[in-house]
Amino acid sequence: MATAIALSDGGEGWPAPAKLNRFLHIVGRRADGYHLLQTLFQFVDYGDLLHFVPRADGEVRLAQPLPGVAEGQDLTVRAAQLLRQTVGGALPGVTIHVDKRLPMGGGLGGGSSDAATTLVALDRLWGLALGEERLAELGLSLGADVPVFVRGRAAWAEGIGELLTPVELPEPWFLVVIPAVAVATAELFRDPELTRNCPPIKIRDFLAGVGGNVFEAVVRRRYPAVGDALDWLGSFGPARMTGTGACVFAPFATEGAARELLKQLPVGWRGFVAHGLNRSPLLDRLAGCQGWGQRVG
Repeated sequence: MATAIALSDGGEGWPAPAKLNRFLHIVGRRADGYHLLQTLFQFVDYGDLLHFVPRADGEVRLAQPLPGVAEGQDLTVRAAQLLRQTVGGALPGVTIHVDKRLPMGGGLGGGSSDAATTLVALDRLWGLALGEERLAELGLSLGADVPVFVRGRAAWAEGIGELLTPVELPEPWFLVVIPAVAVATAELFRDPELTRNCPPIKIRDFLAGVGGNVFEAVVRRRYPAVGDALDWLGSFGPARMTGTGACVFAPFATEGAARELLKQLPVGWRGFVAHGLNRSPLLDRLAGCQGWGQRVG
């Protein structure tokens, strides 16, 4: 397998980094029922790693389907198929290998990031040259978080998460704690106790310390393990949940401080230390890839 990968995408693989929601508010609802959000996305240097191996039969397949996810429903497969449907013509098949490090139902954006990396990587490898705007548009049809991963820049987000304004933030180190639960996002959005009327804020408000995560109260009630993680991490610094959970994080000025606390995680808990990034490592990988050649047909 290692040799095949080396011949296909250069051997390095394609990063699909995690994101953190530095805050997350709901400010209203659209007429179609979708919630209007305000949030701030920042990447970290930790995530999944994808490899793409050409196939002669023209099919899109996963090397190893995720447990509990039908192959045809996997976001990487759907992203690859969406590209094929968009451009038409003859394209090579591909086997997608996903080195899955990000937990499902953790609020780190793993599925969305995998989908975005698939769009960006195959656009280059297949020689499609669709460009960032078109790829972000396609990504939105797969999920509201996909465009920010396609664009690869820390961003202030509004609308349903697709209206993005690039921002430059401090890039601290983070300790991320992974509670042993998978949060069902759709159920949270239906919860009658969810706060849906936060007053809109500005970027300067967040930088001045305003903002929280409106899902935390609901998740604490439904998933006590997340509340335990928030309480434990919050005893050492300002802890917050990312997305709709379950993962929680706290910033630190140095890698050493974050790693020292990682050593103190209660027995049986999981976590990782990562560096905050305003530029996704996916963009750096893209800059170094020549592709498989031009599109056929």
